[in-house]
Amino acid sequence: MTEADGVALRARLSARLPARWRTRFAPAPTGLLHMGHAVNAVYVWSIARAFGGSVVVRIEDHDAGRSRASYMDAMLADLAWLELRGDNHAIGLPTPLRQRDDEAPYQQALAALSAGGVVYACHCSRRDIVGPFPEVMSDEQHYPGSCRLAGIPPQSTAARRVQLADESVAFDDLRHGPQRQRPATQCGDLLVRDRHAHWTYQFAVTVDDLRQSIDVVIRGDDLLASTGRQIMLGAMLGRPAPILVLHHPLVVRADGAKLSKSAGDSGLAELRSAGWSSADVLGYAAWLGGLQSEPTPRAASELAALWGGSA
Repeated sequence: MTEADGVALRARLSARLPARWRTRFAPAPTGLLHMGHAVNAVYVWSIARAFGGSVVVRIEDHDAGRSRASYMDAMLADLAWLELRGDNHAIGLPTPLRQRDDEAPYQQALAALSAGGVVYACHCSRRDIVGPFPEVMSDEQHYPGSCRLAGIPPQSTAARRVQLADESVAFDDLRHGPQRQRPATQCGDLLVRDRHAHWTYQFAVTVDDLRQSIDVVIRGDDLLASTGRQIMLGAMLGRPAPILVLHHPLVVRADGAKLSKSAGDSGLAELRSAGWSSADVLGYAAWLGGLQSEPTPRAASELAALWGGSA
């Protein structure tokens, strides 16, 4: 991000963010935190501390098959070492805040959508959708609605999809500017619960952001395509106004791929063991994210100064 881009983004944040607002840092406990998470954390905490926001730390463990309590414990230990403190207690939310600790909101949201006649059972497997060669599938696979009118008996599968209206969703990304997406064309009807009765990311995150009063979502560019469908789903669940979003640059490996827990990219704990300080990590992350011109160490208490503010 150039200096001019930073000045423009600072001006937009000052103009668009409400006096009091809430964002979240929401890792999935399917691996250890790495530098990509640190970049996201720097954006989340620096903007919140500079512009009057609160940070909810939420553990997104909806994927019961891959989530591990040991990873959650390690994530919380990394955040404590970085001195990045959430505001859960101050705003009446538990710490740790885990999705799987309370299933009722997801059940209630699904029931509300079902009452509106937009939910149907689905027998389609991933192979049914992507075909026999998943290695050549595109980044986003469109669901063609195969089960929408098939009359699948609800008791025959736990999987549920929500039919999305064939409409465009317009929103203004605080970094990228005006956006327009058509979820029905991008992804088709959303899977909200899989055949193992696990809630999906798109559904769980939308329900959580609504019930936890999240006003602003700050996350990586790889999730920009998800915004329209989450705004549409939020409106179907009664959200009165679209959530504000900011999508920041991703940290990538030498081959251009984003950092990944599954690919074994170095975790923050490894950097700590190698002698990095928490300020080293945060300063390096701020540099990687384009928020400062050099990888100069920066303590958590100094993050607000990235935007000309104080902690």
